[in-house]
Amino acid sequence: MKIQLSEHFTYKKLIKFTIPTIIMMIFTSIYSVVDGIFVSNCVGSDAFAAINLIVPALMILGTIGFMVGTGGSALVSKTIGEGKKEKANEYFSMLNYFLVLVGFVLTIIGIIFIRPIAKLLGAEGEMLEYCITYGRVLLIALIPFLLQNSFQSFLVVAEKPQMGLKISIMAGITNMVLDFLFIYILKMGIFGAAFATALSQVVGGIIPLIYFVRKNDSPLRIIKTKFDKNALIQTCVNGSSEMLTNISTSLVNMLYNMQLMKFAGSDGVVAYGVIMYISFIFSGTYIGYSIGSAPIISYHYGAENTKELKSLLKQSLILLGVTSVVMTILAEILAKLLASIFVSYDHNLLEMTTNAIRIFSISFIISGFNMFASSFFTALNNGLVSAIISFVRTLVLQTSLILILPILFGLNGIWFAVVVAESLALIVSSLLLFKNRKKYQYA
Repeated sequence: MKIQLSEHFTYKKLIKFTIPTIIMMIFTSIYSVVDGIFVSNCVGSDAFAAINLIVPALMILGTIGFMVGTGGSALVSKTIGEGKKEKANEYFSMLNYFLVLVGFVLTIIGIIFIRPIAKLLGAEGEMLEYCITYGRVLLIALIPFLLQNSFQSFLVVAEKPQMGLKISIMAGITNMVLDFLFIYILKMGIFGAAFATALSQVVGGIIPLIYFVRKNDSPLRIIKTKFDKNALIQTCVNGSSEMLTNISTSLVNMLYNMQLMKFAGSDGVVAYGVIMYISFIFSGTYIGYSIGSAPIISYHYGAENTKELKSLLKQSLILLGVTSVVMTILAEILAKLLASIFVSYDHNLLEMTTNAIRIFSISFIISGFNMFASSFFTALNNGLVSAIISFVRTLVLQTSLILILPILFGLNGIWFAVVVAESLALIVSSLLLFKNRKKYQYA
């Protein structure tokens, strides 16, 4: 039976409604992990370190797609709601043309400057060449990557969320199969890893593009249009919070890698790369729940159903509390097993990675609450408070602690940075939830 947003949500209904989004996020994380496993075990630790060094820089470029997707979907949805379907399609088309143009320019700039960027991040010797090879291949596929990030939001506006899920699965399977073919069978090394990822991004970006170019049964279609400066500005403002979050995360990852190169060399970058892949899966549960529950919160906020809003907040906090304890215990118990999947070939690296996972995983018991708090305010249409939580949590606290704690505690200080940052961010999240309780009447 289909669950409607207007219903009263029990724990059972809330779990049933959000589980598809959680599975989607976990699946997306898993195929990223498979990519890392192949590179680490079949190409080597230097290649694996190189990928984790250069990818955050490439992800900063990808945030433009998220910005246009989240900000543009709000504008296009609003315009459709006003009965201006033709104008909505003009906005939708203009934004996609804009992404293609920006993607082309950034591709050229990126290919030219990838070497100095990699050097700035600390790459040298063979690792530098790995960074350049991987980066240039992915930059060639930057336009599909931007479109892929944007269409994730626009497919929901087009009333085709299931199509978005299917395309994500297709892109993931493409990546995993081609990783096996290019890296394991054909021995194409880091070029093969990059080529597999690039082709999966082509699948994720071009299939929905073809759908929207042709006649379809959705409200959206790409048509001839003209440049609209005001619409573009409004889109960028709407999507700035999402872009800020992604840029902050990428910058923090780059800082982690630079610090680890100083304190532990390439082995430290490898260990952090393993942590990130594992964190993708665990955090995917929190992100999936936050995204899946947001429409319910938004609906009942708009309907001024404060009783249901209170219930949703209470149930969400309880579900996140139970989940965070279970996942933290699992991460601690499975730390060595998870590390060995990536770096079993090197005993010292295995021990370093296992220790890093055990320290870093303590943050899992806290991070879910901060992610949900940011999403909760987004659902309440308060992008400012949402952005404050994300900005303080990532760019302010983690950046400061990554620089300070290693001076006091050495390498372990780097691993503990995220734990301390999430703890302090939880205080900020709690204060903002308390401060806004009367305004939104959720407590």
